[in-house]
Amino acid sequence: MIEADERLKILLNAEAVGDHVERLAERLAPRLADDAIGVCLLLGGLWFAADLTRALARRQRRLAYDALWLSSYGEGVESAGACVVLAGLQRPVIGRQVLIIDDVADSGVSLAQAVRMAHESGAREVLSCVFARKPAPGTRAIEPDDFAWDAPARFLVGYGMDMAGRYRDLPYVA
Repeated sequence: MIEADERLKILLNAEAVGDHVERLAERLAPRLADDAIGVCLLLGGLWFAADLTRALARRQRRLAYDALWLSSYGEGVESAGACVVLAGLQRPVIGRQVLIIDDVADSGVSLAQAVRMAHESGAREVLSCVFARKPAPGTRAIEPDDFAWDAPARFLVGYGMDMAGRYRDLPYVA
């Protein structure tokens, strides 16, 4: 068991994280095509994407899988307002449904870039989901199509979310 860091306030424990993922999978499964491709946004989306794709598989929705490596935070704690593409799609998406999977919707810059890239790559339909949807600090670049948890307007770490690369490995959100 990973011990809680006493400096962090746990907002969502590991069991609650799992419950939120399961409820999202229940909502998403009927919307997904048999040939849908799940696209994880790296690095933060890895933990959520792994859990979500397993939850979808339990509902007979087995996604093909790909990833985009985008960065809008770098080593900082605030979005730079622009997105850098570090690695693009590797799997053809032409004519297929794509589900973009990310950890958090904050400014929406990375999510908007991923949706744009999937459309430009020929996706028939692009859906997006995030684990945590934070209140927008202003006008969000894009709203996710669905989310697992309505998060408070706080800086979040754990379950893929980080502070300059640290705390992603926590099984809870703090």
